Amino acid sequence: MTSKILVIGATGLIGKVFVEGSAKSGHATFALVREASLSDPVKAQLVESFKDLGVTILYGSLNDKESLVKAIKQVDVVISTVGRPQILDQTNIIDAIKESGNVKRFLPSEFGNDVDRTVASGPTLSEFISKAQIRRAIEAAKIPYTYVVSGCFAGLFVPCLGQCHLLLRSPPRDKVSIYDSGNGKAIVNTEEDIVAYTLKAVDDPRTLNKILYIHPPKNIVSQNDMVRLWEEKIGKTLDKSYVSEEELLKTIQETGPPMDFLVGLIHTILVKSDFTSFTIDPSFGVEASELYPEVKYTSVNEFLNRFV
Repeated sequence: MTSKILVIGATGLIGKVFVEGSAKSGHATFALVREASLSDPVKAQLVESFKDLGVTILYGSLNDKESLVKAIKQVDVVISTVGRPQILDQTNIIDAIKESGNVKRFLPSEFGNDVDRTVASGPTLSEFISKAQIRRAIEAAKIPYTYVVSGCFAGLFVPCLGQCHLLLRSPPRDKVSIYDSGNGKAIVNTEEDIVAYTLKAVDDPRTLNKILYIHPPKNIVSQNDMVRLWEEKIGKTLDKSYVSEEELLKTIQETGPPMDFLVGLIHTILVKSDFTSFTIDPSFGVEASELYPEVKYTSVNEFLNRFV
């Protein structure tokens, strides 16, 4: 029997993919939505599309404990996908789960780096410290959990060939900045594949109180790998300028939010190889593509095809 799932942060970038994926995979799916968000026409339309998929819309917010507890009492699994400003507000979810007493699994909002094993610095490190604080609070409350370490979102990272602060919609066809040597290995997955692996994990005893690492082999790539794949597809060599680690760190210091965070991600992921700087210890972690070989994931190479 599949779990009933509540998605908190349902109208956000990854949240909406979770709601749609959960509903389409046969889970009874609930989405917590702030009534105020319905004044945004785009979000209002998104909520209507959720309803068309059979999703139950619950109105409430992280700061309304009564609505949180009421929502959580209706489900087995809580998936939080809240954005950066609300990371520490997830303590309210922890309190509501404790009060409800019925949740079989909580997945806090991470979906990126392993915040306990990071070599980040600056504002990026500050956010990871906040996420680690939420992990400790979950463990102290003895709430069953799965932490999802998904790597980079392909939709953000691939169109810009790793230059994620540029927020490009399609890869450049003339020039690209290469950070450090360009050989640092990143992990890049589509949002849909992240959701597919995560939904497999929510009812799996092998992922209970573990970190789920989404590290499919074809998606462990360096910036040089991505650029080379793109050059092969368009039949053209890009003009490359190399940015040293020292220059990148200086840019982080000189750039204001939120760009300083994105430049910090470049440093953490592409220069320091944050995703691949350690091996997965089976005492605390499992790898998704090994657990679920039936998931046909999209490789970075395949993802690039949509831009040719």
